[in-house]
Amino acid sequence: MQKASDHDFEPEQKLVPFGIFIPERCESHFWFSAGPVTADFMADRLQELWTNLHKRFPALDKLVINADNGPESNGQRTQWLKRLVEFSDANNIEIELAYYPPYHSKYNPVERLWGVLENHWRGELLTSIDKALGLARTMTYRGVGPSTVRLVRRIYRKGVRLTKKQMAPIEKRLQRLQGLEKWFITICPVADSG
Repeated sequence: MQKASDHDFEPEQKLVPFGIFIPERCESHFWFSAGPVTADFMADRLQELWTNLHKRFPALDKLVINADNGPESNGQRTQWLKRLVEFSDANNIEIELAYYPPYHSKYNPVERLWGVLENHWRGELLTSIDKALGLARTMTYRGVGPSTVRLVRRIYRKGVRLTKKQMAPIEKRLQRLQGLEKWFITICPVADSG
């Protein structure tokens, strides 16, 4: 029987989870990163998921993202906002970005998935990447297993930021709700004229 450490774990590998949840369909998608979950990591996962969703729902013309206001995805994070503007244009879709205020992420439905996942692998020693991913694949939320469980091996660079000059044209594209400028942003696509 393998014993677990109660401190000084010295893991062979660290995995950072990231998830997207579609509440109306009880559809969950999990990615595990071997490195930090950055704005670019999240934007790439959104594009990966959108490729599949757009095939299933070709008439969809608005995407509402309820975000937790984390350090890599908040309404002031320049690289995140730049990537969302690019995503909106590339996919010709309007984005409504709604943030939960500090200490209110418990109301974000995706947060419930993490508790279910933790309960599912409770007591299991996560001794390998395969074991962690395997347990994630077999968890269920409301009787439905995840649609995506994938390891992302690419390591994304942390701290990517735009200068004020670089951000100026991006900021012009952001429609910030008056009084809730940091918490609710709409991005409308602009067709490529070239």
